[in-house]
Amino acid sequence: MTAGPAQTRIRDRGDGAADGNAAAWRTRSDLASAGRTATGLLLVSADADSVAAAGGHAERAGAYAAALEAAGVGATDRVVVALSGDGELAGAQWAQAAAEVARAAASVGPRGRLRLHHALDSLRATTLVITPTGAMDLLARLHLEFLLDPLDLGLRHIILTGEIASRRTMPHLAAEFEAEVTEVYCSPFTAVPLGWRSSEPAPLTLFDPGSVGLASLEKDESLVPPYAAGLAEVVVADPVAGATLRTGQVVRLAAGDAVPAPEHTVGDHVLVRGVWLSLNRIERALGKIDGVSGWELGVSRQGTLDAATLTVTFNRESLVGNPMWKARVRQALQALTPITIDVEISPQASETALRGVVNDARGHHLGRDRTAIAR
Repeated sequence: MTAGPAQTRIRDRGDGAADGNAAAWRTRSDLASAGRTATGLLLVSADADSVAAAGGHAERAGAYAAALEAAGVGATDRVVVALSGDGELAGAQWAQAAAEVARAAASVGPRGRLRLHHALDSLRATTLVITPTGAMDLLARLHLEFLLDPLDLGLRHIILTGEIASRRTMPHLAAEFEAEVTEVYCSPFTAVPLGWRSSEPAPLTLFDPGSVGLASLEKDESLVPPYAAGLAEVVVADPVAGATLRTGQVVRLAAGDAVPAPEHTVGDHVLVRGVWLSLNRIERALGKIDGVSGWELGVSRQGTLDAATLTVTFNRESLVGNPMWKARVRQALQALTPITIDVEISPQASETALRGVVNDARGHHLGRDRTAIAR
């Protein structure tokens, strides 16, 4: 397959190993100002904090078609794409590629589960492209609220993308729907498919191995196979800037040549319900509110969907029970992200200013400082 815009090969060091330009390693935070100078068709994240060039239509279409074919989608299938979060940007591209590969395709976007069920039934869908938590939430509601049998939908293929799936999500969905379940790993910047796996223990099969690399967490240095066991960050190429982009997604390597699917995140962005939430923007927004001395972002997945709560600490007791100050915090968050974040106020005031922290009960986010994480 021809390498697409997000699949341009990472620069080769000459020893057969993929490497980036040592002077041009960037993170998601470095892309915040790209929209001011970028040209052509642009892909903008849900919070407008990341801007990337879409690249050529033919290359993008080829990547989505390859992902559909890898999942077993064929000429008799009918595809419904129901993506939320940053993945919603790619809904039309999934559907357009599916229209070429399958008999019919539609992108219905994020919607309530009852309306999604109605869409699947009305279109006689055989394939569903959705986030892992979205699929699990649909399954739970079919059982507990709608009292419907998942088998009645007649799904043959479920394609998961856009999030880090909880353990046993793939086999559970496969058993309940009696469908082939495929996870597609997409670029977190352009949503273009980069690789896939058909079972939870399997490593990723990359469409273009030269387009994806692994890097050390401690320094800007690519890892060379065979890999040593430990943690590594996924990196992809930015063909426009000629840079290597750290994705913020971390894999847990076993000794060998295989590239596993990401299990963790690292850095100043946290992946919540398919949206990359900027911790730096939260910090700047709260810094403009008089009296905020610290905060903790708690993320959990107790049921099927992610939930986020921001606990704010004020520097004086008079603000702790003040509903207007709590409303100011809530409004500041609503201006940053489409994700709903509950706001709680710490009952204890603290005059000491503390840096915001993340408490990820899912076990996904390893920390803001990648260099402080043991490999």
